[in-house]
Amino acid sequence: MYLRNALRAATALSLLTAGGAFAETITIATVNNGDMIRMQGLSEDFTAKTGHTVEWVTLEENVLRQRVTTDITTKGGQFDIMTIGMYETPIWGKNGWLVPLDDLSADYDVDDLLPAMRSGLSYDGTLYAAPFYGESSMIMYRTDLMEKAGLEMPEAPTWEFIREAAAAMTDRANDINGICLRGKAGWGEGGAFITVTGNSFGARWFDEDWNAQFDQPEWAEALNFFVGMMNESGPAGYATNGFNENLSLFQQGKCGMWIDATVAASFVTNPNDSTVADKVGFALAPNHEGVEKRANWLWAWALAIPAGSQKTDAAKQFIEWATSKSYIELVASKEGWANVPPGARISLYENPNYKDIPFAKMTLDSINAADPTNPTVKPVPYVGIQFVAIPEFAGIATDVSQEFSAAYAGQQTVEEALEKAQAITTDAMEAAGY
Repeated sequence: MYLRNALRAATALSLLTAGGAFAETITIATVNNGDMIRMQGLSEDFTAKTGHTVEWVTLEENVLRQRVTTDITTKGGQFDIMTIGMYETPIWGKNGWLVPLDDLSADYDVDDLLPAMRSGLSYDGTLYAAPFYGESSMIMYRTDLMEKAGLEMPEAPTWEFIREAAAAMTDRANDINGICLRGKAGWGEGGAFITVTGNSFGARWFDEDWNAQFDQPEWAEALNFFVGMMNESGPAGYATNGFNENLSLFQQGKCGMWIDATVAASFVTNPNDSTVADKVGFALAPNHEGVEKRANWLWAWALAIPAGSQKTDAAKQFIEWATSKSYIELVASKEGWANVPPGARISLYENPNYKDIPFAKMTLDSINAADPTNPTVKPVPYVGIQFVAIPEFAGIATDVSQEFSAAYAGQQTVEEALEKAQAITTDAMEAAGY
C-alpha cells in the first residue's frame, strides 16, 4: 500500500509544473535561422523549470509565413506559439486572432522592451507578441578587402559608394563577389530588401490615394541600379538568394559586402562559423545621393499565441522564458555575450558586458534611425518600412517580388517587371476596395 501511494504521489508530482498546473506539450512554429535554432537547443532549460515540453516545427522563412497565415486564418489550431513579426501582429491582434500578452509577470519587466519593438508588436496599446529579437538592417563588410581596394567605408555611405566599392572588391578568379544582396522571391525576403532600396531612392508603394507607384521614375532608377550593381559584382544566381544563402556566402569569405539584418552580425563575427570573423566592419545602410532616407528596415521576430490554442498558460510561460532577461543571460553563459538575441531590451544596451561588442552600437543606431510612421520621402497613407501594414500586402508583395526576381534572373526586363508590378498592385487594390 505504501509503495502504491508513493508511486501515485511521484506520478502526480511529475505531472505538476512549478506553477501548479499540469505539464503540457506545446507546439511552436519557427523560422530556420541561427537564433531560433539556438533557442531550440536551450529549451531543455525551460522544460526543467516548468515541466512543459516543446515540439518544434522549423521552416524556411517563406514557408513559415505561409503555414502560420493559413493556420490562423482557417483556425487550424496546429500551433500553440507562432513566430511572427511586426507586419502580422497588429493586423492579427485587431482581428482577435492572437491572445493578448497583457498579463505577463512583473519579473518579465515589459517596460524594459525597446519602445520601437513594443509599439510595433502592439495593437491599440495591447502587446500581442513578445520580441525574441529585434533588428534593423546595416552594411557588413570585409575590412581587409576594403583596404586592399584602397577605399575607406564611411559610417553613413551612399549607394554610389557601395557600387564603386563592390566593383573594386570583386575578384572572380578567387570567387569573391563584391556584394551579396537578397534577390529571392517572397515579400519578407527579396521583397523586403528591394522595398527599402526603393525607399532610399525616393520611391514608395502607394501615393496618398492608394494608387500604385511602380510606374514612377524613382522605382525605375532603384531597380535598374540594383540589377546593374548585382550583375557587375554580385554572385551568380543571386535571384534565388535570401538571408540564409547570403549569410553562408559571407561566412565562407565569398562576399566583400552584405547589406542585411543587423542580427546577422553575431554570425559573421563568430569564429566557430565564419572564416572572416576577425575582418568584419559595420556601417549604416546606404542612401541614394540627395535622398534623405536610408535602406534600413525595422523588424522583430516575435512569439505570439494564436487564439485557437488550448494551452495558453504553458505557451505564455514559454514566451516569458524565451524573451526574458534571464534567457539573454543563459545564452551569454553558454555562447558569449556577442551571441545573445539583440535589439529587444533596453537593459541589454546598458549592460557593460554588451556595450563593447563591435556591432552593438551600430545595431541600436540602425533601429533608432528607422521610422515606420514616416518611411518614405513623399507622403504615404501607410505605416511600415519594408512592408505596408494592410492585410492585402503580403499577397500583393509576394507576387510583385516574383516579377522582380524574374528580372534579376534575366527572364524579363526591369521595365517589364515594373509594368507587371503596377498592374498586379492596381488590380489587387481595386478588388480590395481601396
